[in-house]
Amino acid sequence: MTSEITLFVNPTAGRGRGARAVRPAASALRAAGFSVRTVLGEDAADALARARGAVEEGTGALIAVGGDGMVNLALQAVVGTGTPLGLIAAGTGNDFARALGVPLRDPAAAGRMIADALKCGRVRDIDLGRVGDRWFANVLASGFDSRVNDRGNRMRLPVGRFKYDLAMVAELTALRPIPYRITLDDGAVREVEATLVAVGNGPSYGGGMRVCPDADLTDGLLDVTVVGACGRARLLQIFPTVYRGTHVDRPEVSVFRASRVELAAEGVTGYADGEPLGPLPLTVRSVRGAVRVVGP
Repeated sequence: MTSEITLFVNPTAGRGRGARAVRPAASALRAAGFSVRTVLGEDAADALARARGAVEEGTGALIAVGGDGMVNLALQAVVGTGTPLGLIAAGTGNDFARALGVPLRDPAAAGRMIADALKCGRVRDIDLGRVGDRWFANVLASGFDSRVNDRGNRMRLPVGRFKYDLAMVAELTALRPIPYRITLDDGAVREVEATLVAVGNGPSYGGGMRVCPDADLTDGLLDVTVVGACGRARLLQIFPTVYRGTHVDRPEVSVFRASRVELAAEGVTGYADGEPLGPLPLTVRSVRGAVRVVGP
């Protein structure tokens, strides 16, 4: 493995934590004997092109500096190349970092962990979800949660997480069950009225919400969590339990596992790793061992 590695940076992640994370992470890597280059972009498309260029030039590892959105972009550059993906978690949610067990918001510690892992060969293959030509690491969200994202993305003010808190309140006011058609591996069609359907390669989204708590990054399967039709009061009761993953014990919640999932519903957008994929219907596949990651 070449001693040159690439930091793939989102300077705006975590309200500027991404930019501040670069120096301590790079210092830790250089202290371990690695040569470090930094890749930024004018926008997502330019950043992805630059990351792909670094991979094609033979970088020893692509290290995403930011949150889950940056990880998602980095995945598109490294899948199928054999180039390991590392993570300096400096975003708001950091759900992929939680799934991997890497340090959160401690770039120097994360840099030291990555350097040690690369020297010792602690690189492993994990599964990814795939929708068309897009890859994701954590969870594909659809329904109430994706409508909150839709509304928040349309709002100019306020900024930050408070915008999405307001969007959630507005969507609670408009809450209605959504008719879904869900098709799993066996081909049987399940027609359900649901509040949301989440398809998990990993267990969490939204900064630690364990919506698919038993999802395994290495089992070749997707966990499908269906929260059935419920009113506002009941949804507000269920919501806090998602952080512990105990919502799956509620009678309104069903969990399925499959390697291929088709979701269809009118007027619903799918989001994966917090990034919009487009309107349903969407077909999600689990791809075993799709990417190599640097881990503790």
